[in-house]
Amino acid sequence: LREQFPKRRPIFISDANLHKSGWLDKLIGKDTVGRFVIDPAGEDSKTWATVGAIVEAMEALSLGRDTLVIGLGGGTVGDMAGFAASIFKRGVPVVHVPTTTVAQADSAIGGKTGVDSSQSKNAFGAFHHPAGVYIDVATLATLDDRQFRAGLVESVKHALIADAGYFAFLETNLDAILARDPDRLEQLAGFNCRIKGAVVEADPTETNQRRLLNYGHTIGHAVESAAGYRLLHGEAVAIGIAAALQIEKQMGLADADRIERICALLGRLSVSLAIPSDLSADRLMALLARDKKAVGGWPRFVLLEKIGKPLVRSGQYAHEVAPEIIRPILDR
Repeated sequence: LREQFPKRRPIFISDANLHKSGWLDKLIGKDTVGRFVIDPAGEDSKTWATVGAIVEAMEALSLGRDTLVIGLGGGTVGDMAGFAASIFKRGVPVVHVPTTTVAQADSAIGGKTGVDSSQSKNAFGAFHHPAGVYIDVATLATLDDRQFRAGLVESVKHALIADAGYFAFLETNLDAILARDPDRLEQLAGFNCRIKGAVVEADPTETNQRRLLNYGHTIGHAVESAAGYRLLHGEAVAIGIAAALQIEKQMGLADADRIERICALLGRLSVSLAIPSDLSADRLMALLARDKKAVGGWPRFVLLEKIGKPLVRSGQYAHEVAPEIIRPILDR
């Protein structure tokens, strides 16, 4: 980073988990580099207040428009580091050093930043594309098994929307990936960066094609919010993918073999495909109506024709699905 951004003053944004590990101190050494530690770590801290504290800390360090924000951590860290960079002094560069499966596959790539509201996930934010993303799969060795497996759901999603060959790779190599084989993890990162990078390059601010990346996320985000974030993001997206498959079945787009194949792969990740029993369909329907991409008070849904091929009609990648179809699926 010193070599690539020689005239920039860096500040690291990280969280309590990484800070307690001591790795940030080892990376920085004796350099007097600014840092902000998000505490507690996790989605509960992904708020206006935290981002406000970050930019106030940057101001207290007398940082200016020559700042380089470095987001070191998982998806929550990256989302807030990017958002803080987008609003500090009207915008300074951010680079991401993602350390989790979900961040390396998805959230560090593509420039979406933001925080949650009291009502829904990622309600406030900005598109602020990173000046660089540095992925070292060795960091994944430090993740607990639940975090590691849940984050892989985003990799499954990328395969579903873009590359049947990648889906077959996941089926064949999942045991080695779960064993955290470095070569397989590097291949995984390569697939994810190529797929998401191509989609984002084609549609950086999500006017149409980039909506593909929301496959499984519409209902998934509603479940995640309704559950008070006790589910990890990938766990909620897995439920959203299962719901999307049922929508496709209802609309005559998916046969039993495809549904079984996808659910089998998700099952190997040990993620549940059922909505938690304490979440009501009424609550989920209300959250869907407030989805940030809703049009006229109701979201559009990304659907598949087959693995690796999304449904595109009249040039559109997201489609109207009536509430009358969604509600019974949530009830089931």
